[in-house]
Amino acid sequence: MYQQTAKLVVYKNLGRDSILFQLAEIFKEVKKESRQNNNQDYKQGIDEIRKEEFVKRIYEQINRLLDVATKYGFDENLWQNYLAYLLAMNENPFSITCEKVGAKEGSVNSFAKSDFKIFKNLFHYDFSEIETLLAIDCFRIIQNYKAIEKNGKRYNKNVSDKVRDLSNRIAKAKDEEEIFQVVTNFYKEYGVGKFGLNKAFRLKKENNEPVLYPITNTEDIYLNDLVGYEIQKQKLVENTEAFVEGRKANNALLFGDSGTGKSTSVKAILNEYYSKGLRMIEIYKHQFEDLSSVIAQIKDRNYKFIIYMDDLSFEEFEIEYKYLKAVIEGGLETKPDNVLIYATSNRRHLIKETWNDRSDMDTELHRSDTMQEKLSLVARFGITINYSAPNQKDYYKIVLELAHKHKIPMSDEELCKEANKWELSHGGMSGRTAQQFINYLAGKIL
Repeated sequence: MYQQTAKLVVYKNLGRDSILFQLAEIFKEVKKESRQNNNQDYKQGIDEIRKEEFVKRIYEQINRLLDVATKYGFDENLWQNYLAYLLAMNENPFSITCEKVGAKEGSVNSFAKSDFKIFKNLFHYDFSEIETLLAIDCFRIIQNYKAIEKNGKRYNKNVSDKVRDLSNRIAKAKDEEEIFQVVTNFYKEYGVGKFGLNKAFRLKKENNEPVLYPITNTEDIYLNDLVGYEIQKQKLVENTEAFVEGRKANNALLFGDSGTGKSTSVKAILNEYYSKGLRMIEIYKHQFEDLSSVIAQIKDRNYKFIIYMDDLSFEEFEIEYKYLKAVIEGGLETKPDNVLIYATSNRRHLIKETWNDRSDMDTELHRSDTMQEKLSLVARFGITINYSAPNQKDYYKIVLELAHKHKIPMSDEELCKEANKWELSHGGMSGRTAQQFINYLAGKIL
């Protein structure tokens, strides 16, 4: 195994600490030790102390492999699943070039095919010699593994399904040419690395540097699940479609009453257009100073990114909106064509105004400048979409559609009567109130 991994060229950057490289190093030492003991045919065991050391180190890597398998819901042949995961996640010049566009002509393809020949051998690696020499059977187990069935929310099912399918295709490939087609087609369809396999991301600081981490369990909701607001949804769809198709599109602000479906619409848009290369990054206002760094990380990738800001608003004393203004429009560096900003807010103007901003008694000489400073942020959103609270007729319509979808065994008249009682004590009429009412009924009746 060590001799094969040492010959990798395109996929050389898998990391010396990876399970693959660590096992290769251990196997190299095991064979070296056995040869020093004149044990070329493995008929005699190596020193017991050294054997225990080797077994301990191997089990440490098996433990790491089981952690990966649990995290991504791998099953059956965990070794092959792991190798497929490495190919799916490794970002190198070759894989990044292939993401969302597929293979291109170039000399690098020869090196890639050479690497895929090595991966083919690794996929079907014979562990029996090592197991015999060290009297273990852990590799036989991980190659015929039966995972405990888990709820889809407890592991990254989105990644798991794709990687396991890739694993099966590579295992069945007859040679490196076929593996080349399988892997590059995978890169074309899904992409590579965390951006390829995941839909959404959030920002965290690591060693004081902003790092994008996948959100592994996004809500499985689509625009049809949001009852009503057809005009609003259509505006959002038209703008997003233009964006993912490479045409001009605008930053969008969804504003209006709480519980009306603003955030739901944005989440649904992500699910609708993920397969077309749309990805979403959720950022909070205290992270706005890192916006430029985030954009630098994504501007050269073959995906379309929506930077999503939920429930956006600013108090008088907060100045983070100045970072946002500079990124959207006004800074020296232009915003890349593959980045848009979608924000939701209960406030039309985002920044809190006071009567002093308008009062003639204000001591500031240039009150209009103060007003313009606060309103200029909204002006940088090319599309503003209003989500207002539903009237009673629309509220009942939402309730009835949700009730029928959940098969609530009540008449329409009774549902409307109970929904009216519910909204009086639960914050008024809104889509959120209607959903909470149906959840209550479903939990009580079904």
